[in-house]
Amino acid sequence: MGMKRRSYKKELGCIACKELGEVGAGKPGWVVDNPNLLSAIDNHSILLANRSTILLLSWSSDSSQSPIRIRPDLSPIESEFISAVEWLVFDEIRVIVAGTSSGYLLIYSLRAELIHRQMIYPGRVLKLRVRGTKKDLIQDNSSSSEEFCLIMPGVIARFDGSVVQNMLQKWFEEAHAQLWNQKQKGQDSEDFDNSQQKLPYQLWNIGKYGTCADAAITGIMPPPLMEQQSSQRYYCAVAVGDDAVISAYRLSEDKGRSLVGAILSKVVPATFSTIASFSKLIWRSEHTSPVKSPKKLEQKPQPFARASPLTCIKDHPRKGEKLTLSPSGTLAAITDSLGRILLLDTQALVVVRLWKGYRDASCLFMEMLVNKDLASSSSTCYESMKSDYCLCLAIHAPRKGIIEIWQMRTGPRLRTISCAKGSKMLQPSYRFGASMSSPYVPLEVFLLNGDSGQISVLNRTLDS
Repeated sequence: MGMKRRSYKKELGCIACKELGEVGAGKPGWVVDNPNLLSAIDNHSILLANRSTILLLSWSSDSSQSPIRIRPDLSPIESEFISAVEWLVFDEIRVIVAGTSSGYLLIYSLRAELIHRQMIYPGRVLKLRVRGTKKDLIQDNSSSSEEFCLIMPGVIARFDGSVVQNMLQKWFEEAHAQLWNQKQKGQDSEDFDNSQQKLPYQLWNIGKYGTCADAAITGIMPPPLMEQQSSQRYYCAVAVGDDAVISAYRLSEDKGRSLVGAILSKVVPATFSTIASFSKLIWRSEHTSPVKSPKKLEQKPQPFARASPLTCIKDHPRKGEKLTLSPSGTLAAITDSLGRILLLDTQALVVVRLWKGYRDASCLFMEMLVNKDLASSSSTCYESMKSDYCLCLAIHAPRKGIIEIWQMRTGPRLRTISCAKGSKMLQPSYRFGASMSSPYVPLEVFLLNGDSGQISVLNRTLDS
């Protein structure tokens, strides 16, 4: 039985090294017990961060790369710290993203160069979320969207994936050209700083039912009945928190909102002379401010676009804690403060399943091959397609020391995997531009055993 159970996961490598001591390694349970320890995984690499340092570690056998340290420039006056980390992966480009407790977005190259720095909204970044619907040839553009979001207490900021991608491509091209020029001239390389350029984004206030502990945009939704002809896009957002276990909002895109003040002051200067002089003051101060100190410039946060509440589930003293989305965004698994896990249909906005007795649990969606014939067929010519996989939910119950895998939506528990104390489930973020091309890459769940440094992946075939 022991042998059988062990084969439910496959060991990939180990990240144990002395540098881990900098982020608190050494004590049993250090990965799960420290609320300030952040982690994000990608193929062959993992980010581990504490309040001031991000460590990039690799575990692939061909990589003898030593860990890379990133120490962001944080404001000591505001006691600013790193509050979220994630990977952004485009076709050829992989970058590291961090959010801070003061509402800054930071993007770094894998060589620890600062690519971009931008103030989004004054508040603590709780989570960085990357989401997209896999592009299909049949789909029209209106139904596919790729985005990168910052979640703060009661606030969502959304960046279009293509906007971020264009900025990164430009940075890498210019950095490469600059490096080439320096090689020709034999100069020392200087950090090529892109932090003056501002990326456009949408900002919504989703704090009507109290501040949220976690939130996500689940997808595009149809316009309200009275606005069927509208060319505007609407998104659905789901939030979980202390006051409302679950709340949902319709977010409307509002392209021109932040420019209204500027247009008014130019068009009707007589009536709005005060606004005009005020805006001139703002514009002038932006142009003449010294380029070297972006921190000194008092930036006014962008105005909120419209967010209309759709529904709200209150169940005092129960508090919503964590939220995880299925790849299509149609299901969300929500953990609460009293040990329940709720499975929410994000389109109908109803809870379709409930698990009890899972305190401190965490959940991730994964895909498993359920067709035994396919899984065990030795013919190498067959490549599994998306339709061969079924969506499951992996629930890590640390108090029980197990991971359970349940078939969605209302299917049985497919397996129970024992896992060491001090382990944490991780999942790579969505890869931008990932198409439906073969071979299909299913959604996998990785496991980091903090006490041994081992990284393993849960097997995706049922008979293994």
